[in-house]
Amino acid sequence: MKYCKKCLQTDTRPNTLFDENGICPACNYFDTLKNVDWQERKDELATAVQFGKDNSHSGYDCIIGISGGKDSLRQALYVKKVLKMNPLLVCLSYPPAQVTQRGVDNVTNLIEQGFDCITINPAPKVWQNLMKKGFLTYANWAKSTELALFSSVPRLAIAYQIPLIWWGENPALQLGDLKTKGKSGGDGNNLKHMNTLGGGDVTWLLSEEIRKNDILQYVYPSDEEMQRANLRITFLGYYWKDWSLINNGNYATLRGLDIRQEPPEAIGEPYGITSLDEDWVSLNQMIKYLKFGFGRTTDYMNEEIRLGRISRENAIKLAEKYDGTCSDEYIKGFCKYLEITIEEFWEIVDKFVNKNLFDRNEQGKWTRKFQVGVGL
Repeated sequence: MKYCKKCLQTDTRPNTLFDENGICPACNYFDTLKNVDWQERKDELATAVQFGKDNSHSGYDCIIGISGGKDSLRQALYVKKVLKMNPLLVCLSYPPAQVTQRGVDNVTNLIEQGFDCITINPAPKVWQNLMKKGFLTYANWAKSTELALFSSVPRLAIAYQIPLIWWGENPALQLGDLKTKGKSGGDGNNLKHMNTLGGGDVTWLLSEEIRKNDILQYVYPSDEEMQRANLRITFLGYYWKDWSLINNGNYATLRGLDIRQEPPEAIGEPYGITSLDEDWVSLNQMIKYLKFGFGRTTDYMNEEIRLGRISRENAIKLAEKYDGTCSDEYIKGFCKYLEITIEEFWEIVDKFVNKNLFDRNEQGKWTRKFQVGVGL
């Protein structure tokens, strides 16, 4: 395990590759921003906008997937007020047993600012069964739900003949997930190859109980379907100088976003501005930490280090304090939903802990072998 020489990115992040100087792709990309011709990017953005307007067949010239959270709120307002487009919002909603009231309120806040929105609600029992299968098989309950989340937007765009999808950050450039890299920094048509989506493969979802017709909302359109629809996915964050988790959070909070008030150690990060519509992403981030050695706090810190708003030394302290932490109450609620015991939960998690990175102490807790910011 090695750390980027500049930020706290680890080489254990799936699909990343450090350069010969030990620098991660996201830091190398950030360094190029000082030489960017922003007028050229503005012109490129204008071309994407015109493509949407010229090829619209429904009255909507673009579509945005939203949760009501910080990123989707900022994107939607920018597209409508700055780009002067007429977007259709699509929200893949969690079932009642999972969604938080905060999440419902945030979607309402966004819609009330002048948007049409379609909400998609996959069958709750199928959703629950697939979540359980994802957790028991991969220790990742979100493996199925992210398929539905990312597939719902292009599926609806094709159905409504909307030519342009705006997405947020480019994972290849801003996170280092190089499998999503497209023909340009704004090209998002390889999004389904990001680590959590596995190229859109859904075969693992199928069983005697779950048939193909049960998982239509989880199936990402094929390349051929995308091409026939002349559909483009464009990363809006590529065209913004100030795209970041905290910048987006500040912007959205000033416009009605309801954020978390829990202690940082309950949610694994110090800001409370992410994953507002349900509570179990926090435990998935805890499991991510045990698999790869980094959690959500590290993701925040990487951006803040690059922006010069925190020193690497102080970022290390926050990552040490909060990465991998999660409230026991969230774990209890999750186990109740999946109808498993807490003992069964930890039996599954323990199987997927990276034993190269963690040891079990005398109290049975996993402790890191590595030094944050240094590695093994």
